[in-house]
Amino acid sequence: MSEHQHEATEGVRVEDLRFDAKGLIATVIQQHDTREVLMVAWMDAEAVRRTVTTGRTWFWSRSRQEYWCKGETSGNIQTVHDVLVDCDADTLLVLVDQKGVACHTGERTCFYRPVIAERSEEAPDE
Repeated sequence: MSEHQHEATEGVRVEDLRFDAKGLIATVIQQHDTREVLMVAWMDAEAVRRTVTTGRTWFWSRSRQEYWCKGETSGNIQTVHDVLVDCDADTLLVLVDQKGVACHTGERTCFYRPVIAERSEEAPDE
């Protein structure tokens, strides 16, 4: 599954990840070859285990209070290439091969809308 050469001593066990007070960890999903950021979702320890062991992305739905496997109903599956953890062990990066679109809106990625803000008079001059 891994496209990186990891030594066993370099890995982080699921039990050693830093989950928040609700038992969740933020997870960034990225296309493995282009590095395009596809989506951000939440995992708990069981979703992390399922993702690592099945090679498909699993998440915890905060609104539905249930596990969901990306693409299970839509067919837009994510095949896992690697699961990485940041230096603080409180955010995951899952490198995937995305089949179809990642966003429930039908867009390839969930990040397709720019943020627009009026220039503030208090903003420093450039």
